[in-house]
Amino acid sequence: MNNNIDWKKYLIVFFITMSLFLSASYVSNYFSNKKINQLKSIQDKIAIDILSSETQFSLLSELSCKNIPDSIFSDQLRELGSKLEWSQSNLGATDEVSYLKKYYALLQIKDYLLAKKISTRCGVKSAFILYFYKTLDNCSECQKAWSVLTSLRDKYPKLRVYSFDYSTDLSAVSSMLRIYKIKDTMLPVFVIDDDVLTGFHSIEELESRVKESFKLQETKPIENERSSP
Repeated sequence: MNNNIDWKKYLIVFFITMSLFLSASYVSNYFSNKKINQLKSIQDKIAIDILSSETQFSLLSELSCKNIPDSIFSDQLRELGSKLEWSQSNLGATDEVSYLKKYYALLQIKDYLLAKKISTRCGVKSAFILYFYKTLDNCSECQKAWSVLTSLRDKYPKLRVYSFDYSTDLSAVSSMLRIYKIKDTMLPVFVIDDDVLTGFHSIEELESRVKESFKLQETKPIENERSSP
């Protein structure tokens, strides 16, 4: 009689355990699928933004100075960066996020080259900072440096800050690292008017360099455009 009761008890425990296991597995798969769908949605949206921005780059590079708007596309690039930051924080270091990160790095480089071209050709007053960093785990000063740059960018709307993860596996980023002779032991690194500043710099130090850069913009001659017929 006792053996029969024990058998029933073990059978009930087995079914309860299986039910809990299957429920946990279902919940885990549900949230995993939800995460993948979120990532795909973000990827599709950013892909559209990328195509739109690349088309805009080509259009703006052909416009005469009088037709170029005061605000080019920095807001769009910042929005794209925010989306990427969200996906990295919420979805982790997946292959898809790494792929989007490369796209964003390329867009920043294109933005930088076009903005410098417009600044020289049309006398648009701008200052540029290229910022190279590593993840917080590998660079304790990088987060502090980014906070300083964020404050400067808020204070100087015409300051354009471009940030690049040193570990990004992209030939264009690697070329920039070679051009400015940047090593991983030097991070964080700021490039202002082709001057390479290594390690953490206070907001006062960087602000002084930004002001100098704006003064250089004022003294540079504007390229004359041939008037349209």
